[in-house]
Amino acid sequence: MTTEKPTIRWGIVATGLISSWFVQDLVLSRSDAKANHIVQAVGSSSLEKGKAFVATHIPGTAPTVYGTYEQVYADPDVDVVYIGTPHAFHKENCLDAIRHGKNILCEKAFTLNVAEAREVFEAAEKKGVFVMEAMWTRFFPLVKTLQKLLHTDKVIGDVHRVFCDFGLKIDIASLPAESRYKDLSLGAGSLLDIGIYSLTWGLVGLGQAEKPKVVASQHLIHGVDVASSMVISFSGGQQGILTSSTNARTARNFCRIEGTKGIVVVEGDAASVPGFFTVYLDGSEEGKKYDFEKPGRGFYWEADAVALDINVGRKQNEDTMPWVETIRVLEILDEVRRQGGARFPQEE
Repeated sequence: MTTEKPTIRWGIVATGLISSWFVQDLVLSRSDAKANHIVQAVGSSSLEKGKAFVATHIPGTAPTVYGTYEQVYADPDVDVVYIGTPHAFHKENCLDAIRHGKNILCEKAFTLNVAEAREVFEAAEKKGVFVMEAMWTRFFPLVKTLQKLLHTDKVIGDVHRVFCDFGLKIDIASLPAESRYKDLSLGAGSLLDIGIYSLTWGLVGLGQAEKPKVVASQHLIHGVDVASSMVISFSGGQQGILTSSTNARTARNFCRIEGTKGIVVVEGDAASVPGFFTVYLDGSEEGKKYDFEKPGRGFYWEADAVALDINVGRKQNEDTMPWVETIRVLEILDEVRRQGGARFPQEE
């Protein structure tokens, strides 16, 4: 019996923490899988690191291990490249993969700024390859269900305000200078690393397609933003109050969405990994909880979307993470940094 599910062969670029989470999810056995995922190749800064990565995180698989990223891009058996390097390398990695005609799933933040993103998308369009930003949270069934309840079913009426915070307690002062949390040349700072999730919840919760007005503030230490706050507002009066910090960990109820008929509270380990949400209608003390099964971490939902898009020849994910949304997010993040003062060496 043949399966209708597409099979896609992944090339993994970089062997850090985020890549380990991604490949572990790829090889999970799932009843709801929309595609068959094969880790075809792994590229690291050395063969030793690459082999250790496979042995530790995906034992029982036999991908080709390379000591360079370039070899992954050149591998004819790789259908799509997953890029898990620090933000500052995304543009270069994407452009290198595009030159080899490779489809791409690139981690968030997609690039350091919107100018870099436009350069990547222009190159992808000319080459005719698929490219998507790996904003995995948007692909969670929880998020999809919430969007339908908010914006189609209008379960809490018209949404007018969203609060979201993503905070981690990181002792940045104690980290080595080359840490991605400390080195500005790597895109260090709370905004691109975790503030992008707070912004995502604001955009998802408010459901507005336009580019918002932004008022922002950042607290910088040695140029690195350890806290960022942004208020986004739309022409209809909707507002998002969205924050990030490396000074304190956020409570589990990280997001609150207010409407004319009630509120929704989203909870979970962090804004990147929502676990459930509860709808509280005005006049009712009891909330209705929406819980969702999530084996592993949840990276496979974005991977399934990539496989389905590539299988039918699409060059971007039009439903959930189109290029125009990546551009909008980076335009907002650029404006937050313009007002808050954070700059990267590459921009000077």
